[in-house]
Amino acid sequence: MLLPSMITHYHVEKGTIGLLFLSMAIGFIASAFMSGLLVAKLGPRLFLMLGAVLMLATMLTISLEPPFPGLLAIFLPLGFGVAIIDAGLNANIAGFPRNEVLLNYLHAFYGAGALLGPFIASGLLVLQFGWNTVYDVWVGMSLVVVVGIGAVFQRRSVAAQKRVTTDRGVTRVEGNVLLDALRLRVVWIAALFLLFYTGTEVSLGSWSYSFLTEARHGPTLLSGWIVSGYWLGLTLGRLFLGHVAQRVGSKRLIEGCLLGVVVGVLVVWLIPAEWISALGLLFTGFCLGPIFPTAIALTSQLVPSRVLASAVGFLSSLASMGAAFFPWLAGNLMQRAGLWTLLPYAILLAVAMVFLWLLLRADRRSPA
Repeated sequence: MLLPSMITHYHVEKGTIGLLFLSMAIGFIASAFMSGLLVAKLGPRLFLMLGAVLMLATMLTISLEPPFPGLLAIFLPLGFGVAIIDAGLNANIAGFPRNEVLLNYLHAFYGAGALLGPFIASGLLVLQFGWNTVYDVWVGMSLVVVVGIGAVFQRRSVAAQKRVTTDRGVTRVEGNVLLDALRLRVVWIAALFLLFYTGTEVSLGSWSYSFLTEARHGPTLLSGWIVSGYWLGLTLGRLFLGHVAQRVGSKRLIEGCLLGVVVGVLVVWLIPAEWISALGLLFTGFCLGPIFPTAIALTSQLVPSRVLASAVGFLSSLASMGAAFFPWLAGNLMQRAGLWTLLPYAILLAVAMVFLWLLLRADRRSPA
């Protein structure tokens, strides 16, 4: 939503502005390999507080419109902070009973925030406010996150920090649990699956507005609403389909959703009507929505309980990298070949998800 305004402000091309996603990806990679150590040293509460404070500080800096090299640099700690929050919350909830439903609820709130984002951004842009004004709003919301985490997560003793609690009991963590988690083939397959998932989700969410306004020449405000419809679908999918996973099983739900994603993107690509684009993106978001949280819940059944927190933290952090790397790659592709490439690009990412899902299914008998 903000990318066209940022391109104009900094006088750069789509491929160059896409470097912001690459900078975030570096932060996500760092988080993937440091989260296990940090949560062991700090505990869940301080670990999440660190991520929230980083997010607040970086949003504030971005709102001041730093020069482009400074903006590029600040997106690295932003990615690190966002990945910490993502990994910390997923790891905590993955150990609860009925985690399919709870994780879908957690990610529904992410979808709700993503739904409100385009509304707020497009509204401010239509009112002729600068793109950085949107980040002033995010600063206020980041402050709420800091206060909320500080209030909800109570301090835990050092002994409690070294335990992983699941519905299967409490297991004392010994040794390097991250290395133990990374020795499991299922962890790497699930991480790559979610890497491509977030790449698909965020590439569509980040670039659809540019596609609709520039390639399809749609009105600014209407295009913003259509993108919000995509995030609305994502939110609704997580609210309603999490319960379906308990009835039909996680495997069948994910397979149905993968098929729906391919169909939805094909509809938007092949039928260039605004109302079709709106329905197609809404349906695509609806099908994408439950894939991430349901895959996390499924993985929690496939790994030993002693490595669950580290495994889920690694999955979440590496998946967050996909949210940065693939939109960057999409920006470069569209810069060279045109905005029309967004939709076939999304289909290729979805096909890669299907391939990795087939590999993950073959590992259903991994130790649990």
